[in-house]
Formats: sequence, structure tokens, C-alpha cells
Amino acid sequence: MSPGGWCAGKEKRLGRGVAFRLCLSATLLLLLGLHLALRCSWDVGDAKPAMARPPRFPPDGRPRADGAHEAPSRRQVTYVRSGRRTGDGAEPTCCLQGAPPRRAGRKTIRWHIDLQPWASSTPSLRNEALRLLKYISTAQISCDHMDMKDLLGSPDRLAKPWPVCLDDRFSLVHQIKSKECRLYSLGLGSEDNQFEVSMANSGCEVHRFDPGIKAAHIQEGKHLWYHRVSIDWRDPNPIIAAHKLRINTKKLGTVLHDFGHNKIDILKADMESAEWKILENLILEDTVEQIGQLVFEIHVHWPGFEVSGNESTVVRYWYSLLKELEVKDFRLFHTYRDLSKPQLFLKSSEFNASSCYRLSWVNTRWKWKA
Repeated sequence: MSPGGWCAGKEKRLGRGVAFRLCLSATLLLLLGLHLALRCSWDVGDAKPAMARPPRFPPDGRPRADGAHEAPSRRQVTYVRSGRRTGDGAEPTCCLQGAPPRRAGRKTIRWHIDLQPWASSTPSLRNEALRLLKYISTAQISCDHMDMKDLLGSPDRLAKPWPVCLDDRFSLVHQIKSKECRLYSLGLGSEDNQFEVSMANSGCEVHRFDPGIKAAHIQEGKHLWYHRVSIDWRDPNPIIAAHKLRINTKKLGTVLHDFGHNKIDILKADMESAEWKILENLILEDTVEQIGQLVFEIHVHWPGFEVSGNESTVVRYWYSLLKELEVKDFRLFHTYRDLSKPQLFLKSSEFNASSCYRLSWVNTRWKWKA
């Protein structure tokens, strides 16, 4: 029966008022039912295209083994560092082939070295100076073989030797004989390169860093390279454009990373008093642990670059640096007082000291790493 007929029959028995309300309620219920039915049909129609979409696979194009599909994610881009292409006239780049990734689990960088206690209860320049001079004049470990002429194929005795320890118990002599050693030489315009040439002739891979050379990279012979880089105790400020810098300066750890080198068998340095801050950087960043032997020329006639404090504080700082090497298992095996240089200690002749000493250390826990 239609809503109109049902309403007409009821009107006769219940009266117009009641019949009208019942008819209106029935009509509203009927309209509500039609609305719900239409809405359900719309939802089903919208769901069908989504169900028909093909599944999304991982970026490699293969479905996952468990049948599940990952939700879409942002596109990921991987940047691969590659070596520069060089033409026939390009400068030799030796080892600038792209850097390896940083070592995992690297120790937290320290900001300050641990200062040793004062040499006496009251800070005194005399006591600090005597302690330092005694330390750098006393070998801590013996080395029986330090002359390169003893090795097969080495040139004659050097006019100005830079002693390295060639005892069998340390790896350097074996690396030289197998032609697998590496030497880094840090200098500031010095023309004395006899030691570097000697090591290169022995088969070592030699890199000399000197900001005074004309070209960025110069190769002499098969094993010797010169680089126009000044090794510093800090990297240049990235805000300053490279072309505004007078010279290319880098920390030694940065150079190792850029060249793709994990170790240095010998580090030679003659940096005219910059050696103190460079040595501090090597210790604070643990770069010194990647070095087998150190051959440094140290200068004590003035505090050095960016070394502050009064004279007794400066000498205490120098001594503390050398003690840090001892903590890293470096042992002093050769010491040489240069009598050809002015006999001054912090601009004073009081302590009968030379302004320049040549010191050689060996890393007693050094192990060969490619």
C-alpha cells in the first residue's frame, strides 16, 4: 500500500491531526532509508578503483618475500664521489682519487690536552725549562739501526740526517724493503729535500707539503710528489671563498681523508715553531695513532704560533704535549741538539739550550695498515 492510501485509511479512524503526524513520520523514515541506500552505493563505487590499483614494489622492482608492500616514501638519492677526469696535459694528482668514508666509531674529539702538574710547588720558568730540556735530551728506547745507507739500494749518508728506527722489531724496515712505506714531509720553503729523495729512491711513497711551490701538484720520479698545501692545526673557515685565501691550508687528518690514506709510516716536520700547534691537533683528533714514526724539528726560542700564557705556562704546555705522545705509546729513540742554530731558550741564553732540537719517536704499538 502506498503512503498516501495508508494515510487516508488512518484518517477515517484516528482523526485528521493524528493521521497527519503519522503520515509525516512515515514519509521521513522512507526518505532517510533511501538516502542511506544511495550513500552506501556511492562508497562501494569509490572503493573499486582503489582495490584495482597494482601493488607498489620496493625500489628494486621486486615484491617482498612476505607478500607485504611498503607504503610509498620520499625518493632517496645517493651521491657517489668519483675521481676527476684528467686530460693529457693535466697535473699529476697521485692520490686524489676520492676519499673513503669516515671511520665508524671514531672517538670524540678532545678540545684541550691534559696539562701535567707543575714541575715545582710554585710555578717557575727555571724548573719548567730544566724539566723539559732533560726530557728532550734523554732517549726512552734504544734503536740500533737508524742509518738509511744500511738498506739495500739507499744512497750515501745524508749530510743532514733525519733518523728513523730501522730495527727489525718495528715494521718500518720491512715496509721499506717491500716498497710499501709512506712518508709525509711538512715544510715551509726549505730547500733541504735530501731525506725525501733518499726515501723515494728506496721505494717509499713520498708526499712533501710545501706552500711555496708553484704548481698544485708536482711529480718527480716514480715515488715523489710535491703538494702546494700548508699543513695547519685547523681547516680554513668555510665562509671564506677559496680564491680569497693566500695559501691552501688543511689539517693533516683532512689531507689523509682527501688522499684516501689510512696511515703514514713516517711523518717528518720542520715547521718553524708551528709544530707545537700541529702536534696538539694530531693528539686531540687521534690522527697521531695513524702514524708509525715522528721526526720533528722543535723550536724553543719563542712560544710559537697561537701559544699564549707567560713563559712558565708555555714551557709547561710544551712538556704536556710531549707527555701526551708517551700516553699514545710513542717513545723517543733519538735526540739531537742543533749547535748551528742560536743557543736561546725563550729569547734567553740562561739555560745553555739550543733554539732547535731534532727528535724522533717510534709508535711501539704500530701495526701495518694498508
